[in-house]
Parts: sequence; structure tokens; C-alpha cells
Amino acid sequence: MQSEITIPVEGDHTCATLSVPRHARGLVLFAHGSGSSRHSPRNRAIAAALEDGGLATLLVDLLTPEEDRFDQSTRELRFDIALLAARVLEAIAWAEREAANLPLGLFGASTGAAAALAAAAERPDVVRAVVSRGGRPDLAGRALADVRAPTLLIVGGADTEVLGLNRSALASLSCTKELAVVPGATHLFEEPGAIDQVSRLARAWLLRFVPSDERAR
Repeated sequence: MQSEITIPVEGDHTCATLSVPRHARGLVLFAHGSGSSRHSPRNRAIAAALEDGGLATLLVDLLTPEEDRFDQSTRELRFDIALLAARVLEAIAWAEREAANLPLGLFGASTGAAAALAAAAERPDVVRAVVSRGGRPDLAGRALADVRAPTLLIVGGADTEVLGLNRSALASLSCTKELAVVPGATHLFEEPGAIDQVSRLARAWLLRFVPSDERAR
């Protein structure tokens, strides 16, 4: 079942797409970044793979419609990690109210990965796992040391600058952690088979750590 929802934020709202498969064993909240949105074809492909594995997905626009229009012309808000993390926390609060029976994981891409990790550091009681795709976890700064959720960083092997930043961020994490490199893939994982590999890695990690039902592991 798929539905379009709104999440209240500071007198306004953000938009999200919620997909819940039958007998869902957990919920994965997607945090987009760097000008992307819940309509990202790459994140939608990964979400479909998670849904096939029995995980519900919540693809969230972290900016309000007005903020998004401003960001499209200025490119400023997509790098405001404090703002993006606050929006992830609002989405987590929504999930606690509306899907309290489902354990929660986070999936972040680009600057959304930093926001997801910062939110995970704030809510270790709720967030069970984090996955970053081509992310900028380094932008989470000091929050990395406070992340307790098992964290998987997925980077393209040809995305050399971001790969170096992820290796640095990995060293700052003290939780269960892993860096997975997709050989030959660039930043957007547009190469044949690359996004499928990301989907497999993300699904395995999230099914390992998010569901509380031992049969799902």
C-alpha cells in the first residue's frame, strides 16, 4: 500500500511517500539531499528492493515546498545539515506516532546521509540502523562519535573524493560499522548494475539490524 502524506514542521509541512508491504517488519526513513527529492529514481529503486524484503519505506522531502523553490535557485539549504537533521527528527517523531509498531532504520543519500547520522545520534533509543549511499557523513561532524546504530557507508569505487571523505568519517564512528565500495561506480551509481548492488547491500544491512523479529534476520 502506497500513500502520499504530509509531515508538519514549524507551521508548514514537508511531503513524503509511505509504502507499507503486507506483514511489514520495519520502517526505513529515506533522507534525500543535494537537491534531490522523494521522486529520486535511484532511491525509489532501492525502496522497492527493501519493500520486497518486507520493510516499509518513508521517502521524505526534507524541505518544505517554499524552501525547495528557494534552494533550487540558491543551493543553500541542501547543505544546512542542522536544518536537514531537524527535519529527519520531525519525520522520526511522525513515525513514532503513526507507525509505532515498526522498528526504524534510516537511509541517507548525499547530504541527507549527514542529516540521518546526526538524527541517529540524537535518537539512539529509536534508530536501529543507518545506511548511507554516496553520502557525505563527514558533514555530520562531532555527531558521528555519538552514533550508536550500526552504520553502513556505501560508496562508488570511482567516486574517489567522496570515498576518501567516507573513510575519514568511518574512523570517527564508534558503532558497528562497515564501508562497502561498489567497484567502478561513480557518485550517482548510474553504471549498469550499480544501483542493484547498492540495493542488495542496503537490504541485507537493514534486515540484519532493523527488525526485532529474529526470523527476519
